[in-house]
Amino acid sequence: MDILKQLQTEFSLKSWQVENTVALIDDGNTIPFIARYRKEATGSLDDQLLRELSDRLTYLRNLEEQKEKVIASITEQELMTDEILASIDAAKTMTELEDIYRPFRPKRKTRASVAKAKGLGGLADEIFEQNPNSPAPEELAEKYLSDEVETIEDALQGARDIIAEAVSDDPKGRKLLRYAIKKSGIINVKGAQEELGVYEMYKEYSEPVSKIARHRVLAINRGEKEDFLKVSVDYDKNLAVDMLVNLHKKNNSPCAEQVYEAIDDAYTRLIFPSIEREIRNELTDAANESSIKVFGENTRQLLMQPPVKGRVTIGLDPGYRTGCKVAVVDSTGKVLDTGVIYPAPPHKKIDEAKKIIKDFVKKYNVTLFAIGNGTASHETEEFAAETIKEIGGKIEYMVVSEAGASVYSASKLAAQEFPQFDVSLRSAVSIARRLQDPLAELVKIDPKAIGVGQYQHDSVNSVGVDLNTASPQLLSRVAGVSSAVAKNIVDFREKNGSFKSRTQLLEVSKLGPKAFEQCAGFLRVAESDNVFDNTAVHPESYKAAKSLLKLCSVSDEDIRQGNIAMLSAKMKIEGTSALAAQLGIGEPTLVDIVSELSKPGRDPRDELPKPMLRSDVMSIEDLKEGMQLKGTVRNVIDFGAFVDIGVHQDGLVHISQITNRYIKHPSEVLKVGDIVDVWVIGVDTKKNRISLTMKQPK
Repeated sequence: MDILKQLQTEFSLKSWQVENTVALIDDGNTIPFIARYRKEATGSLDDQLLRELSDRLTYLRNLEEQKEKVIASITEQELMTDEILASIDAAKTMTELEDIYRPFRPKRKTRASVAKAKGLGGLADEIFEQNPNSPAPEELAEKYLSDEVETIEDALQGARDIIAEAVSDDPKGRKLLRYAIKKSGIINVKGAQEELGVYEMYKEYSEPVSKIARHRVLAINRGEKEDFLKVSVDYDKNLAVDMLVNLHKKNNSPCAEQVYEAIDDAYTRLIFPSIEREIRNELTDAANESSIKVFGENTRQLLMQPPVKGRVTIGLDPGYRTGCKVAVVDSTGKVLDTGVIYPAPPHKKIDEAKKIIKDFVKKYNVTLFAIGNGTASHETEEFAAETIKEIGGKIEYMVVSEAGASVYSASKLAAQEFPQFDVSLRSAVSIARRLQDPLAELVKIDPKAIGVGQYQHDSVNSVGVDLNTASPQLLSRVAGVSSAVAKNIVDFREKNGSFKSRTQLLEVSKLGPKAFEQCAGFLRVAESDNVFDNTAVHPESYKAAKSLLKLCSVSDEDIRQGNIAMLSAKMKIEGTSALAAQLGIGEPTLVDIVSELSKPGRDPRDELPKPMLRSDVMSIEDLKEGMQLKGTVRNVIDFGAFVDIGVHQDGLVHISQITNRYIKHPSEVLKVGDIVDVWVIGVDTKKNRISLTMKQPK
């Protein structure tokens, strides 16, 4: 297989784009670096496509490696033919390759292997050959009787077992049936218990394999795993057996009936259960991949939520019996004070709690409350809203997700960061900080706790990191920076004081030229005399950037003051292509340099919708049909979006209620963090369900 040509076809790219991208990946460059600083080489491919291409490259290389192993194994068995070799070369997937290798794979003990051990291989060959002039199969079987094969029927059964395995191992038959069952098979679901709870809709449910929605696949899988449901794939057995008969059976032979019985057995006992597992696994893999993709995009948006800057914040980690933990942090996230209040049952020491909070607000000039959304959150929210009213002034609050806060609080990292606090107080600090700067706080949490994985890296690199304030955890998410190097950067900073330039990074232990190349553009040094050090302009482009400024009569001070009109004007007069050629750089790099110099030190998150802060609280009982509300999109899924409208229970906007035009997926219109207008179309207080629409009622 020509892997580069395959990638070119699959991704609809030009040959040079694929060749350059693969070369960059093989040279150890990170995806964020390639996406941001090698646009000329890739044709400005974005990070998502680059990652998909990288994953596909790995798959195809693994496929080629597996082909070599299969060829070696079959050759070693002295069974290789030109036909088999050609079919291996033509295999496009691991499944196709597995089908080809199946007959040659060393098998554990099977009915066929037992029959062969008894010397019935020859009988199976004679019967399967289906010679029209052959004697009756019973007559053929007589010469195979022995101490181990005592009867004619024993001999014929053994021969059928061998034939059944041969039919099962035939890649043509498997491919034909796999396609047919995927196209026309039915997923059948039945209840396994009387009370099915959330799985009630699947009590008697069926849907074509080819049409079942991916979120339903995951739902029935969960129901099956929890023993509420029984799931199977159904396909017309007669049709399936007929397909195999057309491939293997010759009707004019006395042995045809024996072959038919073997084919029937092969399908029922060997082929269908195997293909059913394959199809279920494929449906699950596709559903998981889709779910991960949607979840990943949601998480990316979660990480990219705009920070709430310059405000002293109280973090509240709600609780019943153990009380609500309180942490006051300044605008930089530094902890100023902590405490515990008991505004919720069973204690309900509301007056005492109000006094503590009011004292904190007055002492530290607090203007923002961050409330965790866990146990006792609603009671704490009501308490906070009431206290804010009594205090007066411009104080607001927001309920924030505390996913992973408890995991972080009990971690070794949290213990190192706050050795003087117990676990619960660390959670309150984390809740306050994740409202102030979600990205900087969430990167401290084990990716498994909030499911962020690679998106931590993507988001950190997209935003950029302040080299003089970033924690080791934040630094370790920067392209090219390992955990060990991140620690060395912080150690260097503590020993030598703030970084004065990006080039000082080369003095950090274990941070060599390659790591510097990968990470430098994503690290900002606001204190540097070099204005480029506080932008995403890469050091390799400094010379061109300086030439550009000189050409446009723009000084470093002009850049700091935002007086850059001449840059854009020059690009318009000269033309992007001509100016780029004059500077000896590519057009995408020139465009990026001008964009960065227009906003040195900018945070791309500032351009996104601001978090919706509240000063009052509602409950689900306050909702009425037709009521218009503003809400924040909290989650985007295949069939709609969940919107926080401030009643401690997110409402669902079904995909059909998002817009009047047709959309395949809600993500075409919505993303996590969007502020949207919604109207209430249904409230079920017993089930705690709220139905919303984004289509304005007439």
